[in-house]
Amino acid sequence: MNAHMSMNTKPSENPITLTSDITPVGSDYDVVRRVIEKISLDFRDQPSLDELAEAAGDTPTGLQKLFTRWAGLSPKAFLQAVTLDHARHLLDQGLSVLDTTYELGMSGPGRLHDLFVTHEAMSPGDYKTRAAGLTIRYGFHICPFGIALLMVTDRGLAGLAFNDAGDERAAFDDMAGRWPNAVFVEDLTATTPYAARIFNPSKWRSDQPLRVVLIGTDFQVRVWEALLRIPMGSACTYSAIAESIGKPTASRAVGAAVGANPLSFVVPCHRALGKSGALTGYHWGLTRKRAILGWEAGQTSATS
Repeated sequence: MNAHMSMNTKPSENPITLTSDITPVGSDYDVVRRVIEKISLDFRDQPSLDELAEAAGDTPTGLQKLFTRWAGLSPKAFLQAVTLDHARHLLDQGLSVLDTTYELGMSGPGRLHDLFVTHEAMSPGDYKTRAAGLTIRYGFHICPFGIALLMVTDRGLAGLAFNDAGDERAAFDDMAGRWPNAVFVEDLTATTPYAARIFNPSKWRSDQPLRVVLIGTDFQVRVWEALLRIPMGSACTYSAIAESIGKPTASRAVGAAVGANPLSFVVPCHRALGKSGALTGYHWGLTRKRAILGWEAGQTSATS
């Protein structure tokens, strides 16, 4: 069923034959048309009434009354109808519920902003030298998921791993082995500001994004960038990630890249699931993956 078919509108009792396709300038329809255009184009972002009113050049109250009078339902109800129509279409095409949720941009019951990140990737040449000449400063910090090992460069956060007490050396060796030619310096002064922000949602601000640097192959970086687009409260399958980066047959390679993600939690590899929607392997343990997903669910439900 199309969205406009769910409005229960009736044909006019006195139909008018139009001799030309002319949209009345300055009419109610002109305002409604702009709103419908924005909803149709931006439904994945679930625009608010204020955003719709701004696009239409009206006040939120005025738009609510005008749109309801014209269409017989509120802008929010129309947005829901459009979203559901797209959901039915995607499900009819064979997408799973998880993939459909991701495609529609639904992010769970809350509207909490996720960890704001601005990122850059090291050049392929830098990666091939295995970080030769690069100084990486590191430190261990207590966090909600055990002990976090943070690694930072002058450009930003480069690594985040987890471990339990007593496993610090193994965690460090695992991360340092990714960039064997780098110089590593223990420096809590450099890593503490990052730890203080990463695990405190009240400090997740779009006007002060967390700077990260992605050190990997071109393919790995593309996968990690796709992970950054999965919102908190949502999940995505490896196959959907492969589709999103234009490599629909590369699900296994995507899985390997997800497993090689050096920035746990910040680049949310924990939101990547197997084809059936089941939790799959996680470099820092499935128990920790469940804990992170549960923590995120609590963050979103607290704002709903």
